[in-house]
Amino acid sequence: MTSAEALLGVLVGLAAGVLSGLFGVGGGIVMTPGIQVFVGTPPIVALATPLPAILPTALTGAFTYRQAGEVDVRAAAWIVGPGVIGSVFGAALTDVIDTHLLLVVTAVLLAWQAVSVLRGVRQRAAKTPGIPGTAGHGTPSMFVGIGLLAGFVSGLLGIGGGLVIVPMLVNLAGFPLKRALGTSLLAIVVLVIPGTIVHAALGHIDWAVFLVVTLGAVPGARLGATLALGTRERTLRVLVGSFLLLVSIVYGMSEATQLLGS
Repeated sequence: MTSAEALLGVLVGLAAGVLSGLFGVGGGIVMTPGIQVFVGTPPIVALATPLPAILPTALTGAFTYRQAGEVDVRAAAWIVGPGVIGSVFGAALTDVIDTHLLLVVTAVLLAWQAVSVLRGVRQRAAKTPGIPGTAGHGTPSMFVGIGLLAGFVSGLLGIGGGLVIVPMLVNLAGFPLKRALGTSLLAIVVLVIPGTIVHAALGHIDWAVFLVVTLGAVPGARLGATLALGTRERTLRVLVGSFLLLVSIVYGMSEATQLLGS
């Protein structure tokens, strides 16, 4: 890796970190293409290397939200166990089902959730009694379902799962958006561990690239979370909803094109 590639790796990490802290995601959605294009890694390395980088990135963001009282530890605890199980199934099913079709469906669901965030809709299900001490109205079974779905998508896409956790905590569990972002990041810290272990054992992680990306991602996550905490709820809802909608459109069009071409 040249000095120029290392610098680009730091910048990729910085951009991913800011998005992670601002939108409650792991950052892999930016790290993977950034590493492949600007650092020149093989596709499997670009997919796997962000996983260990997501851990300190999400942890930094979660810590920042926690300092502001915007993390629901109990909800995150209910999410992570099923999330790990879901990630295993998601990774395993990539070899036996048409992932392009599944990801088109996932993109449609994500778009629906994104529009709900933009509208500020909270479904009636969110009015059920919740766990004592939580900010929203989610039940344990609801958090388990969120964890399973987020983990499943994480295993399929090689990302942290925040794209699913954030809108579902807001729309289904009735969480304030900032609390959903912080809780998502805390859950992501655990969700990326199984994938990191597997890919490390298979030799898919470039640890030099991991280091330079992390150098940018950690301060970026701190910056992104600080920006989100200082933003009004309404403005933040527009930003997060627009980001999720954009991701769903890009994913949906990309996967639909590949599905129709196969």
